[in-house]
Amino acid sequence: MNKFFQRLGKAMLLAVIVMPIAGILLRIASADLLNIPILGAAGNAVFGNLDILFAIGVAMGFVNVKDRGKPAMLAVVAMLTLREGLKVMNPDINMGIFGGIISGLVSAYCFDRFKDTKLPSALFFFSGENFPFLVVLLVQTLLALVFGLIWPVFQSGIDSFAQMLGGMGAIGVGLFVFFNRLLIPTGLHHVLNTYIYFEMGSFTNASGEQVKGEIGRYIAQDPTAGYFLAPFFVIMMFGIPAISLAIYKSGYKEQRENTKGLISSSAFTSFLTGITEPVEFMFMFASPTLYLIHAILAGLVGVASYIMNIRIGFAAGAGLIDYILNLGISTNGLKVILLGAITFVAYYFVFYYFITRRDVKLIGRNEPDKDFSTQNVDEESKASLNTNNYGYLSKTLLKAVGGKENIKDSYHCVTRLRLEVADPSLVNEDQIRSTNVAGIYRPSPNNIQIIIGPEVEKVYKEFEKLL
Repeated sequence: MNKFFQRLGKAMLLAVIVMPIAGILLRIASADLLNIPILGAAGNAVFGNLDILFAIGVAMGFVNVKDRGKPAMLAVVAMLTLREGLKVMNPDINMGIFGGIISGLVSAYCFDRFKDTKLPSALFFFSGENFPFLVVLLVQTLLALVFGLIWPVFQSGIDSFAQMLGGMGAIGVGLFVFFNRLLIPTGLHHVLNTYIYFEMGSFTNASGEQVKGEIGRYIAQDPTAGYFLAPFFVIMMFGIPAISLAIYKSGYKEQRENTKGLISSSAFTSFLTGITEPVEFMFMFASPTLYLIHAILAGLVGVASYIMNIRIGFAAGAGLIDYILNLGISTNGLKVILLGAITFVAYYFVFYYFITRRDVKLIGRNEPDKDFSTQNVDEESKASLNTNNYGYLSKTLLKAVGGKENIKDSYHCVTRLRLEVADPSLVNEDQIRSTNVAGIYRPSPNNIQIIIGPEVEKVYKEFEKLL
């Protein structure tokens, strides 16, 4: 089960990569900032279709074939079928990324299971790798029927729970923030948010207009509103960046340079705009226990925020932008920084300890080599190829490892081209060494690492073109 979640977490990164810039575009395009709708449309193109992106990522991550183009297309078909089926059953149902994950898993399984199906000659077009499309359409239609019947039960239960939280003070705020984080993978947090943000409480403003919900009442300067919103500033501006730093610092030194850009941009997106998904999806499925810890810490922040009488709201996201815009009408808004500093320290040390202690395989902690020390990296970084003809070198290396049919997987780290081969007997190490690479390391019979040096990325790009 742990291996499954780690594989799922790795598959999530495909969607995570596009989130940071989309989040920034979405926020700065808001009416209270630049008010440029076309920028918002670009950002929403990503966040409005996360279910499809996750379906594609999961399908590509779990399918057991090298060419993943058709499985990716199959995942799109699967997700769209589920979406449209749910609209027929109940237009109010929104399964979010949970629907995407299910669609991706169904697509990967159906493709692997039915890709070699043979049909009579009259139906030849539907045989082979086309047959899984037929299967997926039927399976997803059935799933739409099932979830259309059971999902409203979950939504109704969450809505009733949200209504109960309103009068529970610090405990209610803590529980709301806890379940807000915990329910994100299922998409049901939107149900919880809807009541708290837009329905809870009532306030009559200066013009005699009645306003409902935490967000509306806070903007109307209701002195009782904002307690359920304030904790998110602490989490988005301090907690999430602390998680990012812990992920980066707990990563293997030889992999940090490759992960720094994604991790830092994801942290910045959360700090500036309040969009946390790019960071949370890095560990949400790779370690469900770690995500539960995150939800618990977030809940404690909610309790502390209420006790400290912090009352501040947001319109679009609890990041720096909304913090500055709403600070003037807040109560104890500056205490966000104090609680944030405490939260940052707590989040960082808890996450760093858990990741390193449990050896959680997050981004930057993938398959370390026993002999791959910092010293080795430094030495290998000085390696130099005798030729800059990367295309020729790649062709020679591919031939030496048994050709493209023998390659099950390929990637690279700072200095090494890493390959997984189907038949280790086809690997000709002498031929590899004849190219004057810096060395060869084989952690297992089916895994070979060719030490190239800092030019490995250029070699890898040419190598991938041949597959």
